[in-house]
Amino acid sequence: MGYKRSTSILPPELIQQIQKYVDGEYIYIPRIAEKRKNWGDNTNTRQTLALRNEEIFHKYQSGAAVSNLAEQYHISTQGIYKILSKFKG
Repeated sequence: MGYKRSTSILPPELIQQIQKYVDGEYIYIPRIAEKRKNWGDNTNTRQTLALRNEEIFHKYQSGAAVSNLAEQYHISTQGIYKILSKFKG
């Protein structure tokens, strides 16, 4: 998300109306619901985490201890159990 100068995109009358409520403050204007993107749509993070989670599951199936997986992946044991439950589910 980048900041844009209001004077370059909004008409002066609208800026004056907004200034009545938030003079000189930063505000966030959310996207229209239909245009919202899901988490991870702009990056490959979702895919990277899915591959990592599959790897964790396969290592667990091969006999790796939850505590070892937690240490190896820097995730709490509860986090490992949560990942595993999605595959068993």
